[in-house]
Amino acid sequence: MTFQKILVTGALMLAAAAASAETRVTYKSAKAGSSYYQMGVELAEAMKAGTDGEISVTVEESQGSVQNVMEVRARGADYVFTTPPALVGLAQGGKAMFEGKGNPAFDEIRALFPIPSLTMHFVMSEDSGATSMSDLADKTILLGKGSFGAREGEKYIGLFGLADSVSIADAELSNAVAALKNGKIDGFVTAGSFPAPNVVEAAASMPVTILSLSDDEVAATKRTRLVIPAGTYAGQDSDIVTTSLPVAAFTTTKMDDDTAYELTRTFWEQKAKMAGVAPWWNGVTPELMQNVTVAFHPGAMRYYEEAGIAVPTN
Repeated sequence: MTFQKILVTGALMLAAAAASAETRVTYKSAKAGSSYYQMGVELAEAMKAGTDGEISVTVEESQGSVQNVMEVRARGADYVFTTPPALVGLAQGGKAMFEGKGNPAFDEIRALFPIPSLTMHFVMSEDSGATSMSDLADKTILLGKGSFGAREGEKYIGLFGLADSVSIADAELSNAVAALKNGKIDGFVTAGSFPAPNVVEAAASMPVTILSLSDDEVAATKRTRLVIPAGTYAGQDSDIVTTSLPVAAFTTTKMDDDTAYELTRTFWEQKAKMAGVAPWWNGVTPELMQNVTVAFHPGAMRYYEEAGIAVPTN
C-alpha cells in the first residue's frame, strides 16, 4: 500500500469514527409554525451546542400530541416526543381516544424533562372593566376555533355559569389583537407558553387586564394551577393565577441510559441560554417536575439524582 493510500484510508477511518460517535435523535413536537415547533428548533440548537455536536437532533413536524404517542409503536431508540403527561396516562390505560388501541409499547414510555406548559390567558381590554371571571357576563369574547385554548375557554364559560350571558365572537384567533384594539370584542382567550406572543402584542399596544382565577375557580377546572409572574407583560404589576396543561418531553425504554442522561443534562444546563433568546423557557423550573406523572427514564433519573432535583414519587 502506498503512502498516499494509507493517508486516504486513515482519513476515511477517522471520518467513519466521527460519524459513529454522533448520536442522532428525532424530536417530534407540533405543527410547523407553532410555538412548540419553534421550541423544538431551539432545543435542537441547544443540544448541538451543549454536546459539541455529539447529539444531533432532527425536528419533525407533528399533527398533534395523540399522533406523537401513537407513533411510539413503530419508532426506535432515537425517538423523542412531546405530549401532556395526562395523555400518556390515557394511552397506558387504554382510555378515551386510546380506547381499543392499547399497545404494550405505551407502557415503555418514559419522561425526560418538562417543557413550557400550555397556559390559559383571559385577556380583556381595560375599557371592558373586567377584572374577574364573573365580569365576563355581557361581554363579547373571542375564543377562536379548534384549539386547546378555544375548547378550554368554552368549558370555563360554561363551568362558571356564563354561557347565557357571554357573546362568542365568530372570528379566528389570529384576528384577536386587531379586534380588541378596534373595540369589536371585549377580550380574547388564548393558550400557549408564556409570554404568549399575541398577549405580548396586545399588552404592548393598549391597556389590557389579564384575568386571575381564584383558588376555587382553579380547583373547579381540574387543571394545574400556574402563576404568571408580575412583569411578564406590559402593565402587569402583580402575579396572575391561572390554569395550565403540563407538557413534557418523552422517549421510551429503547433509548440507552447514556443518551437519555445527556439529553436531560444538556437541556437543564442550556435552559438559561435558551431563555435568553426565547423567554418562554423561563417558565420551566424544577417545580414543574411534580406535574410529570409518568415514570422517568433511568438515564434522566441519574441526572436528577446528581443535580438534586426532586422527582415525583408517583
